[in-house]
Amino acid sequence: MSVTRGCEAEYARRHGPIWPELEDVLRSHGVPNYSIFLDPDTNDLFAYAEIESEDRWAAIAGTEVCRRWWRSMRELMPSNADDSPQSRPLREVFHLGEP
Repeated sequence: MSVTRGCEAEYARRHGPIWPELEDVLRSHGVPNYSIFLDPDTNDLFAYAEIESEDRWAAIAGTEVCRRWWRSMRELMPSNADDSPQSRPLREVFHLGEP
């Protein structure tokens, strides 16, 4: 994902903190830890989430509060037609820990 240049401060402000109902959805869908990092040189975002299952993680996108969040963030970041943020997968090249 990425943030539109000039919108970095507003993006951070909207995440500090996120809506309580969005936090509830994340936690109830098995997300105990979630971090987003900004590369100030490229405005790329890197999101790291610890999840209990891929299915529960994917189900978040179908919730009303997630859709509302996406609509509210659309003006700050490149988005898809369904308002979800544009993203690209990253290939893991190293991992230390349990599989």
